[in-house]
Amino acid sequence: MKNFMRLFTAVVLVLFATTAGAQDKTDIFNPVNTSVTSQMIAPDARAAGMGDVGVATDPDVNSQYWNPAKYPFCISRAGVSLNYTPWLRQLVSDMSVAYLSGYYRIGDYSAVSASLRYFSLGEVFTDESENAMTINPYEMSVDVAYSLMLSEKFSLAAAVRWIYSDLTYNFSDDTSPGSAFAADIACYYNDYINIGERECQLGIGLNISNIGSKITFGGSNDSEFIPTNMRLGASLMIPVDEYSRFTIAADANKLLVPTYPLQEEGELEEDYKRRVQKEYYDVSSIAGIFKSFGDAPGGFKEELQEVNWSVGAEYVYNDKFSVRAGYHHESENKGNRKYFTVGAGFRMSAFTLDCGYVIATAKSNPLDQTMRFTLGFDMDGIKDLFRRR
Repeated sequence: MKNFMRLFTAVVLVLFATTAGAQDKTDIFNPVNTSVTSQMIAPDARAAGMGDVGVATDPDVNSQYWNPAKYPFCISRAGVSLNYTPWLRQLVSDMSVAYLSGYYRIGDYSAVSASLRYFSLGEVFTDESENAMTINPYEMSVDVAYSLMLSEKFSLAAAVRWIYSDLTYNFSDDTSPGSAFAADIACYYNDYINIGERECQLGIGLNISNIGSKITFGGSNDSEFIPTNMRLGASLMIPVDEYSRFTIAADANKLLVPTYPLQEEGELEEDYKRRVQKEYYDVSSIAGIFKSFGDAPGGFKEELQEVNWSVGAEYVYNDKFSVRAGYHHESENKGNRKYFTVGAGFRMSAFTLDCGYVIATAKSNPLDQTMRFTLGFDMDGIKDLFRRR
């Protein structure tokens, strides 16, 4: 059993991944603060094995999280996937992320898709009062999307999402769950280009996710920002020979959330609190998106530090075996989540099995040795399997 303080420590570590060496005398540790940050956890093993890239890679069943505009380019008519990640196993033994995703192509030019995410913080024993109890805090979200191919090379998508967070640790009026609504806007470009004698596939993607309301929890009059995020990326698939291909991809991510104001030298505590209220808590979610591009206390240099970079590569043989590797970088002053990833996949006509593994490079990173597993089902392949019988 674990007490609430240990739970709180684990959540802080995964949100900010703070390290002992993150601060020094010349830089300020000032991560972008959001609520329900479980929405930013990469759910599937394929993208996780490539350094958390996915906005412009080949479409697959888990495109709902990365870029739902990719679905009309899927070859299969429909698909479903189950994803599971044992989370922060360096700290706790029962925290996990489960993700269910699926899509169905309507005709040749559009698709509908949906996903369900469930983030469990495990079993927690509270002993802060006489009414000790065991609780199971969790966060979850449900979303649906519609994507449309505007041409043979370009598509658009829109998604709506309901987010629910219940991290409460008692049943008094001082604390209660919170919920929010959000939307995603995404686009995807896919074309073939010639490099030498090879016909390569170029993909470019953009996904602005979680544009929506702020979230308020009981016991506080201040509403928190949800993790509105802009993800921009590109990929290039290069055929090696008749049976194999090689893909390289890169993503850039920026949270479209205002940076929390820092207390200025000589500023009184009461003046600082009023400024925080005006410049952060009283800012609407839409105004916060525009504010996020130029409000970092360190100026343009700090704005660049708020961009996370991911690069990845994938080698596929005969459309059946895959090996992957990647790297994810986050500035030391914004969380210091730096890690290499590796992964592998196996594909049959009716299902795919993928796994991904995190190798942290920053000291004391709780994400180190994180595993992800994905089991995907191809509906066309399943139909063919039954017809053969």
